[in-house]
Amino acid sequence: MGSDPHVTVVADPEALAEAAARAIVEAATEAVSARGSFKVALAGGETPRATYARLAGPPWSEQMPWQRTWVFFGDERGVPPDHKDSNYGMAYRTVLSRVPIPSAQIFRIRGEAEDPETAAAEYARDLATAFGTRRGELPRFDLVLLGLGVDGHTASLFPGSPVVKEIFRTVAAVHAAAATVPQRFTLTLPVLNAAARVLLLVAGSEKAKVVKATLSEPATLPAAMVRPATGELVWIIDRAAAALLPNAGAR
Repeated sequence: MGSDPHVTVVADPEALAEAAARAIVEAATEAVSARGSFKVALAGGETPRATYARLAGPPWSEQMPWQRTWVFFGDERGVPPDHKDSNYGMAYRTVLSRVPIPSAQIFRIRGEAEDPETAAAEYARDLATAFGTRRGELPRFDLVLLGLGVDGHTASLFPGSPVVKEIFRTVAAVHAAAATVPQRFTLTLPVLNAAARVLLLVAGSEKAKVVKATLSEPATLPAAMVRPATGELVWIIDRAAAALLPNAGAR
């Protein structure tokens, strides 16, 4: 089954960004203290962007162990890194270019690759090398950041996609017909569920219905299938996104 989510409701997107930045710094500090490094998978989208902006400046930028941080991406779009829709590009502009993280410790998915399957396999090899995993072993991220789509997708795991049932590959190329950029790449559910901690960030009233569906109904939506086997699952959501949950007051 995996971990049940610990849900924290905050007042608004600004409070969410602050709470998420604090949670990332805490996870990084713990990981470096315990293992000497912090390996994180970043998410794309507007909600994480605000969090990254917080991490790029004081006080959080000064508390992050950037020299010991290894950055990966939970998913990517099939575009070049300087494209406005690139998850890597957004994270680079917002935080990675503004902090003292060694460039060799940033691993992007080659969204611009002509052959998506090759790019996915390359990233799987990057993960195996960075984590020192053997064939059949899963990388264990210290932290995975995720968002939530109005359709219940997370990373680039979309409802009805065969990749949601993937059990062998760690990284997959995905075609999401309804998405603005249909070509996607994603970490698979086994990788997400092997993480030590997953932080899922959701803001906005348009997400209220899917938040309720994901947290209170059987696990049919991809986001509901994220339940770390031996890790911690934390949702940070703003009051608007939590509006249809019982006891949805901010705390």
